[in-house]
Amino acid sequence: MDFNTFLSQLPAPSAKRIALRISPPAERALRQGHPWVFDQSITEQSHTGAPGDLAVIFDDAHARRFLAIGLYDPTSPIRVRILQSREPATINADWFQNKLASAARVRAPLEEKNTNGYRLVHGENDGLPGLVLDRYADILVLKLYTPAWIPHLKDFCDALAQVSPASHLILRLNRSLQKQTEFLHGLSDGMTLSLLASRPPNLILFRENGLIFESDPIHGQKTGFFLDQRDNRARVEKLSKGKSVLNVFSYTGGFSVYAARGGAGEVLSVDISAPALEAALRNMAHNELTIPHETIAEDAFEVLARMASEKLLFDLVILDPPMFAQSEKQIASALSAYRRLTRLGLGVLRQGGTLVQASCSSRVDADVFFETIHQSAKEAGRKLTEIERTGHALDHPIGFKEGAYLKCLFARA
Repeated sequence: MDFNTFLSQLPAPSAKRIALRISPPAERALRQGHPWVFDQSITEQSHTGAPGDLAVIFDDAHARRFLAIGLYDPTSPIRVRILQSREPATINADWFQNKLASAARVRAPLEEKNTNGYRLVHGENDGLPGLVLDRYADILVLKLYTPAWIPHLKDFCDALAQVSPASHLILRLNRSLQKQTEFLHGLSDGMTLSLLASRPPNLILFRENGLIFESDPIHGQKTGFFLDQRDNRARVEKLSKGKSVLNVFSYTGGFSVYAARGGAGEVLSVDISAPALEAALRNMAHNELTIPHETIAEDAFEVLARMASEKLLFDLVILDPPMFAQSEKQIASALSAYRRLTRLGLGVLRQGGTLVQASCSSRVDADVFFETIHQSAKEAGRKLTEIERTGHALDHPIGFKEGAYLKCLFARA
């Protein structure tokens, strides 16, 4: 479809801005840089609005003192996603262009590392809340988490074409947004807005630290690849020479490929998804890596327990599970799962071997996560000597407390 024609048909936000006042605690949080205003914290509102209308928040103590402006979303408990605070702003293509240019400057060092697959916009942490933008070579994948972005897509894409041009833009909508059909105006999950006449390939090849990987932005997890673990994968490469490596929750084999390039003697990738493991084999082939590489498409916990019973041991064990805690209520069960996973992982790790264990659950505090691993090791009769604790890569910056989710422990047992 014609890119500009389609975008021009989308509704524009109302020219009339919504005036809001919020509770003192919410005001304090906003002044400290928090990017959300929740519905229950709104104490006064000038009028109702549609998704994407601009809401201006005023100081409750000084009637007309500007505090912030953001995207209004009446469909979400996060009623306003803050775009700018302290100084008033006109939210248009020029404003988006400045934001995108700032984000691009942060990622500029990646190009020097032979990397053209990275997160260009990390939502709230880059000042563009409710939106994620990933680059895979010359293709961009834009994921939306709120209908509030839809009236601003034309201005945003016009700005994007100036800062980070691409051949195609693939649109992803999160699950809740897919259900809000009355606000989508013809947009659909997986649709491609083509800047060229050709269609993008089903599998996109991109480079990461000189390695070639494939991404399936339509059917894959996240936007097709776990870009956030790039630095940890590079660390694994340096630890892998001559080692037997077990990569659990391997997905498409990111850690496995790095281990292979690092000179691992053998690699075993475990994931419940057979298609993901087929992609892992292809990723090995893309890089002409021929070390012994086996795959097991089964439940990770069951595989680890079985291998321990068979007394199989590895020099390097990588545990990179999916999110265990999606809400506060799930934190206790998540910590229980991490404890169990640590014990199982250590059960197949040789004496003196290296454990790499990660968490992508933002609701699980980093210090609590690391302490849980150590306590579980102690209960298993193993002592862990830390090599390193790691967090976010530069293309996944942290702009507020809830924005920190990734943590990883490297330790010798």
